[in-house]
Amino acid sequence: MSPTSQSWRFPFPQRLAAGGLRSLVLAPLRSESRVFGVLVIARVAANSFSSGECEFLRQLSEHVALAAHQAQLYESLRQAYDDLRQSQEAAMQEDRLHALGQMASGIAHDINNALSPVVLYVESMLEMEHNLSARARSQLETIQRGVDDVAQTVARMREFYRPREQQIELTPLQLNEMVQQVLDLTRAQWSDMVQQRGMVIRVQTELAPELPPVMGVQSEIREALTNLVLNAVDAMPEGGTLTLRTRAMDADPERPRVAVEVADTGAGMDDDTRRRCLDPFFTTKGERGTGLGLAMVFGMMQRHSAAIEIDSTPGAGTTMRLIFAAPVATGAEVAAPAAAGAEGAMPGRLRVLLVDDDPVLLMALRDVLEKDGHFIATASGGADGIAAFRAALDGGEVFAAVITDLGMPYIDGREVARSVKAASPSTPVLMLTGWGERMMAENDIPPHVDRILAKPPKVHEVRTALAALCATPQQAGAGK
Repeated sequence: MSPTSQSWRFPFPQRLAAGGLRSLVLAPLRSESRVFGVLVIARVAANSFSSGECEFLRQLSEHVALAAHQAQLYESLRQAYDDLRQSQEAAMQEDRLHALGQMASGIAHDINNALSPVVLYVESMLEMEHNLSARARSQLETIQRGVDDVAQTVARMREFYRPREQQIELTPLQLNEMVQQVLDLTRAQWSDMVQQRGMVIRVQTELAPELPPVMGVQSEIREALTNLVLNAVDAMPEGGTLTLRTRAMDADPERPRVAVEVADTGAGMDDDTRRRCLDPFFTTKGERGTGLGLAMVFGMMQRHSAAIEIDSTPGAGTTMRLIFAAPVATGAEVAAPAAAGAEGAMPGRLRVLLVDDDPVLLMALRDVLEKDGHFIATASGGADGIAAFRAALDGGEVFAAVITDLGMPYIDGREVARSVKAASPSTPVLMLTGWGERMMAENDIPPHVDRILAKPPKVHEVRTALAALCATPQQAGAGK
């Protein structure tokens, strides 16, 4: 294109001419019959492009267009590969979580089975043994709280592979009481184990009187405080002072808040560690730590719409502060949680068949129900349970109810329930299982089962179920 060409009247060539350029070649960049760009070459001298040079630039534009098109294809392929890789990683993560969930479910079942006799005997002793000393009763109550917390933790194991089915249920809680409970639960870590190493950790509490209650899940807040206490103990390998304090934070009656603090005089944290300490899997404990303790605390606070503050200085210790909103009084006090023993009236003396392949659980549940005055027969497995039920019918004796486990070798609880209902449709069947929480959450009640009870069982839950299902008491007959 020369300066005399009419094309120089367009704005772009005019800008080139203003810069002293007098010759211009424009070569289109085409890909699949589509022009996606233009190759521009300009010179100062007028009429300085020969026909050979123009042909060369035309061919060059084809190569440039081809290279640009290949680059676009490469970018598209790379993006497609990244998307595929991410999809594969998501699928693999889903598979891993599913496998973890299956493993967690099996572990939860075994733990629930192992906890069941402890729960039954502790609850029975607290209720029946009226001559217990104050110290013995306090220790049994500590065991009961610890076992309840383990059961709640096991129940949350399913969250590894399944989101929470419903909103958490909050109840009014007294933080001062929970502080004392946590100190009792962790006494071995800050007292006995530390003293074995020749160190001393001094524990002090600063609890505000008349502290308003907070709304929360007792087991989750207690577990979070336990984690904070254990972290504080780990931060003081040479000993020190552990302080737990509570206080009301605001004078504003419209937005009252309550704080509970766990403070240590340990090594403290620098700014980078303090910023990252709540991240999952971040730990400064090396192989001793999982990096999940503080992440769990942070998750609990989020579920409670609460706040967490961290004050820490290297060499001067750390204070972890959990801040909860206190409920605003509206003319009536916050209702206290219902008492555990508020079930309906118990039926009379019942003949009950227990079916489980765990002899320890069978013995514990039999002992507890016999203290209530019932006649209890036991069967160590599904086959024995069906045989015992049919033999009782043939002998003219009817069981008022059957309580059976789910997972048993050869003949499981589903088959026991089916056989019982086939022989006596009116006999209620209760299924007591370590998978009870999951089955109730998923509404997965097996056929022929009238009610699901989760392991570890609570005595009042068993009583309530029997009272509801055995409306017409059946007396134990001559078979006793």
